[in-house]
Amino acid sequence: MKRIVFFVTLFVMTAVARGSVVYDVRAYGAVGDGKTLDSPAINKAIEAAYDAGGGEVYLPAGAYLSGSIRLKSNINLHLGAGSVIVAAPAEMKAYDESESFGGFPEYQDGGHTYFHNSLIWAEGQENIWITGQGMIDGVGLTKKDTEKAGNVQGGSIGTGDKSIALKLCRNVTIRDITIFRGGHFAIIMTGCERGTIDNVTIDTNRDGIDIDCCKYITVSNCKVNTPSDDAIVLKSSYALKKPVMCEHISVTNCHVTGYKLGTLLDGTYVPEKVNWVCGRFKLGTESNGGYRDITLSNCTFNYSSGLAFEEVDQGTMENISVSNVTMNHVHHYPIYITTGCRNRGPKEVTRRSTAGDIQISNVVAQDCDSLCSIIITGMPDEPIRNVWLNNIRLHYRGGGTKDMAYREYREQGTHYPEPKFAGPTPAYGLFARHVEGLHVNDITFSYAVPEYRPAIVLVDVKDYTLRGVDAPTEDGVAVVMSDSGSVPSSRGL
Repeated sequence: MKRIVFFVTLFVMTAVARGSVVYDVRAYGAVGDGKTLDSPAINKAIEAAYDAGGGEVYLPAGAYLSGSIRLKSNINLHLGAGSVIVAAPAEMKAYDESESFGGFPEYQDGGHTYFHNSLIWAEGQENIWITGQGMIDGVGLTKKDTEKAGNVQGGSIGTGDKSIALKLCRNVTIRDITIFRGGHFAIIMTGCERGTIDNVTIDTNRDGIDIDCCKYITVSNCKVNTPSDDAIVLKSSYALKKPVMCEHISVTNCHVTGYKLGTLLDGTYVPEKVNWVCGRFKLGTESNGGYRDITLSNCTFNYSSGLAFEEVDQGTMENISVSNVTMNHVHHYPIYITTGCRNRGPKEVTRRSTAGDIQISNVVAQDCDSLCSIIITGMPDEPIRNVWLNNIRLHYRGGGTKDMAYREYREQGTHYPEPKFAGPTPAYGLFARHVEGLHVNDITFSYAVPEYRPAIVLVDVKDYTLRGVDAPTEDGVAVVMSDSGSVPSSRGL
């Protein structure tokens, strides 16, 4: 008998947790005709569910013109099949004003500083879900980073900036939804703990998913198309008025692309012209707190930049693992690891950026831009320590000239960390500088047209091994150039 009571109690608790208590937004005045502003009705439904202890706020099929939707604890905002939340235009002034930052210096972009002027936002809430087969269309959102306190954008008040913005929330799930043209960020999570973003499709005009100062977050089974900016980004900004590490993050089974906006969703998959960056998985640039215990696995990249790990704001980047990645039509570079001293933060902070214990394994890439090889660059007085490159196959377009091998490749220093601005690398396959502990095992480089740069160039690299390197060069061009004047014994050279 006790067992039966226990099972019944467990069933009831689970049913409530899954949102079996349904609050249909139409019962609170939502129309869903794409013309009536429905966010007041949606917020009424959320308040009713919250006052009752939680439940599912349900949007049936329809187009719901909306300003700011304020999500609260124990609420599942469920977008039913055929439902679309349509971001209202700025002239309707339907978005909440962006909050004050309290006079604290802003060391990060406005998009990382202000949250309340978003289409869907929550701050300090827990146990929240955004689920369903419906869509968010951010047509009325701005993609520009012009936010200020009070939400003044180019002189107008009431402009929406982001599709989903969550700050200091716990136990968050975003699952199955689609986001089209999501504004500055389709999804941004700042200072959140224990979250899941799963099976989400994003086709947007700026960043896809930004995870800032968070811990214990999983991103899985997502498709993210970002032709004009980054796809999946981890950051550790000063948005919480202190350096906070972004740690224990797992990204797996995702697809990153840089197709023309909208063509992922309509299935035409039109390659976009190469922007300054598109697609890619990135750590940075905001990196005050740093990154620890990050994994990326089983992902594909197409018409996209590759991997960028950038620690330039006095944080620590360590324990990073990448495995089982394929890339095709790679813009600018396949793999980029750097530290620098941009130091975008309080002037009184004087620690150095550091990076180490980074392993990248099982990567296959075709049609890589010849602008940049793999890049691993530390600082003269603070090398990157312990990097492993294992079982990597990269095919480049080729075409590098001999003079590129001898050009002075700029130090990262205080520059913005983007290889495009530094120009071509001296090597076509791997360029490493200021590194201590570089271990290359079973790596193959090839090219489509003649390449007159060395395959590998090492400058101020200590304790390195090259094993199983297969890299063609033209007559008279070295496979490896090192400022030490020698190359350790290896297989395949």
